[in-house]
Amino acid sequence: MHNRSLSRELSLISLGLIKDKGDFKLNKFQIEEIFESALDALINHCREELDNCESDLENASQKILDSELQEGFDSSYSNVRDELKKSLTKIETVMNTLSITLDFPKLIISSGQIDIREDVNQRIRKIINNLKSIDSDIDQAMDGWRLRRLPRIDRDILRLAYVDINFLNTPISVACDEAVNLANKYSDLQGRKFINGVLRRLQTS
Repeated sequence: MHNRSLSRELSLISLGLIKDKGDFKLNKFQIEEIFESALDALINHCREELDNCESDLENASQKILDSELQEGFDSSYSNVRDELKKSLTKIETVMNTLSITLDFPKLIISSGQIDIREDVNQRIRKIINNLKSIDSDIDQAMDGWRLRRLPRIDRDILRLAYVDINFLNTPISVACDEAVNLANKYSDLQGRKFINGVLRRLQTS
């Protein structure tokens, strides 16, 4: 994960800590406090991911053991192979997740760098200072829906993508990919589909 991706994720978590009343009023000191809380939340999330990985590895190991036992009682090797394939696929998925998670400490330490903190601060302030126009423009790309009808996390993901595209000169494809990554991690299936649709319309508008 690059620093910009970490900035976006910390920005998303930070926005979620701000009461969404349609008119944000925060000074730099308050944003800094919110950033620290967001960082703590991300660290806790990493710890939970590690715990989940440990549990998944134990389950996958048990499946392999069960498959080996099954082989001793059942001459149907195809069933054993199927079970092993499923277990190995699960292990591969878990190891990929673990690999990503283990990359976080380095990045969390780097969040003390001024560039990440400033980037998060800039993203939040852009949204705070331009909330009405941002929401209005996103509404126009929502094909009859209203942004306010979406869950908070989905609204904030779209707002961050809008800021990337319109204020930070991020290539549209990159901004959309990053938004999709956040949606995959923090939203549900319905939210991911909706965000994808809005982003496609933003790309063609």
